[in-house]
Amino acid sequence: MLVRFIPLLIAALAAALPAPVLAERVRDLGEFQGVRANQLTGYGIVVGLAGTGDDNLEYLTQAMKGTAGRLGVQLPAGISPGLKNAAAVLITAELPAFAKPGQRIDVTVSTIGKAKSLRGGALIMAPLYGADGQIYAMAQGNLAVGGLGIAARDGSQLTVNVPTVGRIAEGASVERAVATGFDSGEVLRWNLFQADFMTAQRVRDAINARYPQSATIEDGVTLALRLPAGADSRATTMAAIEMIDVTPAETAAKVIVNSRTGTVVINSAVRLSPAAISHGRLVVKIDEKPQVSQPAPFSRGQTAIVPNSQIAAEEKEAKVALFKPGASLSSLVDALNTLGTSPSDLVAILEALKQAGALKAEMVVI
Repeated sequence: MLVRFIPLLIAALAAALPAPVLAERVRDLGEFQGVRANQLTGYGIVVGLAGTGDDNLEYLTQAMKGTAGRLGVQLPAGISPGLKNAAAVLITAELPAFAKPGQRIDVTVSTIGKAKSLRGGALIMAPLYGADGQIYAMAQGNLAVGGLGIAARDGSQLTVNVPTVGRIAEGASVERAVATGFDSGEVLRWNLFQADFMTAQRVRDAINARYPQSATIEDGVTLALRLPAGADSRATTMAAIEMIDVTPAETAAKVIVNSRTGTVVINSAVRLSPAAISHGRLVVKIDEKPQVSQPAPFSRGQTAIVPNSQIAAEEKEAKVALFKPGASLSSLVDALNTLGTSPSDLVAILEALKQAGALKAEMVVI
C-alpha cells in the first residue's frame, strides 16, 4: 500500500517547491561596447524609369551632367535634358560589425524629389559615407519595389504600398572596415540595455565567478572587463561570457498608458497599498424628436416645426473593489474586470490611485 502512495507524495513535494527563477544569458542583457553596426548614407541617381522620374529638377540635372562627364559624355552648355526616366534618391545602409572589404550589404533607396515610382529602375554606382565623412561602401544594382502607383488622364490615382522606396539585396560592396579595437584594448566595456545597479552587480559576480577579478562596475550600465590580449583568445572569452546565465533584477514598477490608442500596460512589479475603488457611470440621453404642426383647412396658419426633446438619465450600478496591503497585478486586473472598466476608465482609475498614494508605480504616458 505504501508503494502506491509514493508517486502521490513525490508530486505533492514537487508542487510545494518554489518555482525556479528565470535566468537570462548575458548576451540578452547587454552588448559589448564598440561591437555594433554603423549607419551609411549616400546620394545617387536611379535610371530606367517608365516616365515616373523627377523630370527637370535642377539638382537632378546637375547630377546627371556630372555622371555623364565621368563617363566621357559632355553635354552642351545651356541644354537641360528631360529626365522623366531618372530620379534623385537617398541611399541608406547599415554596416555590420566586423564587416570586411569585399562583403556585400543590403541598401534601401528612397526618392527625394517628385518621382512617382522607382519600379523598374536601376541605381547608378554611388558612394556610401559614414559619420566621419569617409567612403565605406559602393552601391549599385536593380531595385526591387513592392509598391505600385497608377494615374489616369482624368487625374484619378491608385497607390498600393509605397512605390517611391526600393531595396537592393546585397546591393553594396564594403570598401573600408571599421576599426573596433576589441582585440587590442586593455579594457573592453560591456553595456546593459537598461540601467540597473542590481543587474550590473549580478552580471559582475557571475563573470568573476568564472574569470576571477576580470569584471568591475563603472556605473549602472557599464562593466569594465580585463580580458586576455589577442583576437583569438579574447573572442573565445567573449563567447563564453555571453553564454553565462544571470538572473536579472526585477524591473521597476511601471504603468504605460498610450493616450492615442487607449492601450494600458501594467508590469508585474506594480503593487497597491490598501485602497477601495468605487466605479459607476451616469448616462444622460437626449433624444430630439421634432414634430410638424399643420394648420387647420382654409385657415391662414402656416406649417411649423415644434421641438420635442426627451431627456433621460440613468446611473449604472456602482461596485466597490477592495485591495488588501501588497495587492499584486493579478488582484488589480481581477478587480478592474469586475468593475467592467473601459480603457479610458482604467486610465482615470490608475491616475486616481496614483494621486491617493495607493499605486506604487511610475506612470508613463506616451
